[in-house]
Amino acid sequence: MLADGQHPFVITVACADSRATPEIVFDQGLGDVFDNRVAGNIVDDVVLAGIEYALAHMAPPLLMMLGHERCGAVTAAIDAVRTAAMPAGHMVSIVARLRPVAEAALHRPGDPVANAVRANIRAQLDHVLRRSSLVAELANSGQVQLVGALYDLDTGRVTVL
Repeated sequence: MLADGQHPFVITVACADSRATPEIVFDQGLGDVFDNRVAGNIVDDVVLAGIEYALAHMAPPLLMMLGHERCGAVTAAIDAVRTAAMPAGHMVSIVARLRPVAEAALHRPGDPVANAVRANIRAQLDHVLRRSSLVAELANSGQVQLVGALYDLDTGRVTVL
């Protein structure tokens, strides 16, 4: 019975975008996904604590960083770099965290937003490994696999990076 506990097989860190809900993207039900959602799939200390909690108490074998194309948070960071103007309010926090991938994406061939989305997925996974000794230990021992993935809004396909 679901009310007695949860046994997710995956931890996801996904964007808060309403079009990219992991349970729907992967056709999963309640209790299957330990889902952390935040604009730009940014891992801060609170999200990292949630990841560590799930690993320590439920031991899912997979941690997935799920980005999606045309991410609004990434687009805001690209726009801020291009215009040298930060957005108003608390959005500045998101843009500041995404700024390094946005700046690098502007110097690569291709679409800057698409490039930055992919780079951000990788950067957030790297951040998790660097900031959490628990995640690093479990990944190094093979107890958890870290995967970056990109959701295509047009086709519904997920590509593992």
